[in-house]
Amino acid sequence: MNSTRILAQLKGRKPTIMGIEELRTSAVLLPLINVKNEVHVLFETRSMNLRRQPGDICFPGGRIESTDQGPLQCAIRETAEELGLQSSDIIDVTPLDYIVSDFGRMIYPYAGTITQPEKITPNPHEVENVFTVPLRFFQQTDPKRYNVSLRVTPEADFPFDLIVGGKDYNWQVPQVEELFYLYKDKVIWGLTAKIVTHFVSLLTEEHSS
Repeated sequence: MNSTRILAQLKGRKPTIMGIEELRTSAVLLPLINVKNEVHVLFETRSMNLRRQPGDICFPGGRIESTDQGPLQCAIRETAEELGLQSSDIIDVTPLDYIVSDFGRMIYPYAGTITQPEKITPNPHEVENVFTVPLRFFQQTDPKRYNVSLRVTPEADFPFDLIVGGKDYNWQVPQVEELFYLYKDKVIWGLTAKIVTHFVSLLTEEHSS
């Protein structure tokens, strides 16, 4: 078999993300609502009874289930379940750039509008409370930025004899940039803050084009 025949086997293949089948995939929604003729972003505070990240501020969302037709349906379903809404109450849902993290996660963010925010009834098992922040706050405020260095720790039986440098190998220590928005008594940070920053940057690009 020659190289032409080998590569012909890959003809028409659509590339994806290597190892995507091993990633934990989820979808979230950045909800917009109108408050006194001004656009606000709605956030949730996670219930203190949750095992993961209790009390953190986040967007509605969750893991993509096998019954979901895709990340879009997941984002709408999770938002409806967490806020006590119907799917029809969520409109104009638009995809943002997806996130692949070094921690084995892939997140599909969307932005959309909740048409009747007065109907919101948070699910107490998942949501401690909800609050809103004017969109203009994020458009006028740069987030505070901090770096977190991650430690490289090879396991005990790592084969140092197989790599150049052995135990003295110069590992590149990765850094994660964490963003923080401080609004009144609320701290919005982590992936939630990154999604907000990305969303605002898209609006800025669209306005300037």
